[in-house]
Amino acid sequence: MHKLMEIRWHGRGGQGVVTASRILAEAMLKEGKHFQAFPEYGPERMGAPVKAFNRVSEQPIRIHCGVTSPEIVVVVDPTLLGTIDVLEGMKEDGTLVANFDGSPQELRKLLGFDSGKVFTLNASHISREVLGRVMANTPMLGGLCRAFDQVSLESVSEALKAQFGEKLRPEIIDKNITCLKRAYEEAQQG
Repeated sequence: MHKLMEIRWHGRGGQGVVTASRILAEAMLKEGKHFQAFPEYGPERMGAPVKAFNRVSEQPIRIHCGVTSPEIVVVVDPTLLGTIDVLEGMKEDGTLVANFDGSPQELRKLLGFDSGKVFTLNASHISREVLGRVMANTPMLGGLCRAFDQVSLESVSEALKAQFGEKLRPEIIDKNITCLKRAYEEAQQG
């Protein structure tokens, strides 16, 4: 990676989208990269659409404006697909990683996205099965690792432990890492 890489996350308030972008930033730091992680809130209430952003580079990042043309878009909440334009401004050869229970081809058809790469995984199902509740941000980090070869699953696991180490019980952290790894394995590309 010689150029600046921009990532946009879509979710709803309370789904951990901002936390996921921070974990990714911490993982990129572990990989020796320069990074930015910042949110954009609409109405500040639980369930309102939320965006978070990452910038990643091998060089210092000197810009401090919003992300308008991301190379990667991550959709944590599947109800946003077809409701808002998650592809807005995305580079034509960009990558979409979505919490979607259908195939990448079905998502392409739903969104009219003919170019670029599409990765789908049912992050809601994975988190419900492993954590006992829907919290799709951690599985979506696993799907992003599958799509974005500039960050390792190991670095994201370490960053997740650092983020939650004092907040959650060790068995809950272990379950989140299970979600991360399982999502990495189950992500489908098409």
